[in-house]
Amino acid sequence: MTATLEQAVGPNFGFGLYVHWPYCARICPYCDFNVYTNKESGADALVTAICADIRQHRQALSAHRTLDTVYFGGGTPSLLKPQNIYKILQTAAETFGIKRDAEITLEANPNNISHDSCAAWADIGINRLSIGAQSFNDTALGFLGRDHNAATARSAVNIASEQFQNISLDMIYARPGQSLAEWEQELASALELATPHLSLYELTIEAPTAFGKRVARGELTPLKEDDQADLYELTQAICDAAGRPAYEVSNHAASTAFQSRHNQVYWSSGDWIGVGPGAHGRLTYDHQRLATLAERRPGDYIKRIATGTGGAQTALSNLDIARELVAMALRSEQGLDVTRLPALTYPTPSDAQIEAVKQNGLLQQQGYHLSLTQSGRLLADHIAAELSP
Repeated sequence: MTATLEQAVGPNFGFGLYVHWPYCARICPYCDFNVYTNKESGADALVTAICADIRQHRQALSAHRTLDTVYFGGGTPSLLKPQNIYKILQTAAETFGIKRDAEITLEANPNNISHDSCAAWADIGINRLSIGAQSFNDTALGFLGRDHNAATARSAVNIASEQFQNISLDMIYARPGQSLAEWEQELASALELATPHLSLYELTIEAPTAFGKRVARGELTPLKEDDQADLYELTQAICDAAGRPAYEVSNHAASTAFQSRHNQVYWSSGDWIGVGPGAHGRLTYDHQRLATLAERRPGDYIKRIATGTGGAQTALSNLDIARELVAMALRSEQGLDVTRLPALTYPTPSDAQIEAVKQNGLLQQQGYHLSLTQSGRLLADHIAAELSP
């Protein structure tokens, strides 16, 4: 039997919808996402365009099944009025269908969390919150340009916990000059709140951001790589002891029930529709896999959707698909099933390639599955390159 593309990637490995809401109350100096200062006047027009974008995907994806996950990211989608979130969800349900047990996530700024907002979100179908606390140190929050303080973040988590069981807490560490003791204290503060999921990201400074410009001017010095590695290893030790082991390079969960199902679509090389300004997607149909990218500026996005032409689509080569499959799969504890590669006309990694990484204690193998050790996760991108076609 001839192997097909769909045996390697596509909706059989998960099907999600990512909704990008690009507006924020303020732009954080580390952020390199497609974001803009909040603009209330254009919200309804943008929501209408997002709904139209979802409907326009239906014809090409006629064989795709119902959605496993929906994720509202940004930007700050918690700035959206609940009725507009509901409108988008209803459109998705009417156009593709949403599974009864689907994971539906909303990213939320602590300042937008109240008893009323949580009740409204739960009422329209949101069942998972991702709260952008980023730190529980007021000095650090000021440095990161956040518009909330530590007390507000703690209160937000406590309020959300009354309504939602499935809560993720986002934190940023490895800031310039951050010590092991400082991070240990911050992480302890986060763990005290007992959220079942933590997303713990090392600060990455990109050139176009405000931080990137400060680095270029010599005003800011990023933390050394060795110090970042020390902080990463401390993170793993603390989270393991607290019952929040890593199931991916930067993500920790109390159990498999609380692992991000939407992110698993990415790591598994499933399909997801990306709607909203600047949203990325991956779609598999007609024997090809497409990388999609929506117009970045909200006004341009609205105009383009109105013409019915959608965003840019690029057909990925089998080599591109294979390399992305390896890189994404190795990030997760589920690892890489090497038998998926021949469907892309590429052989599995050789015994010599695998042994070279295993000998350094960076990789473990169980049958046809390869996964990174804790030490290997520090070098995930490098190892993926070593094992890729």
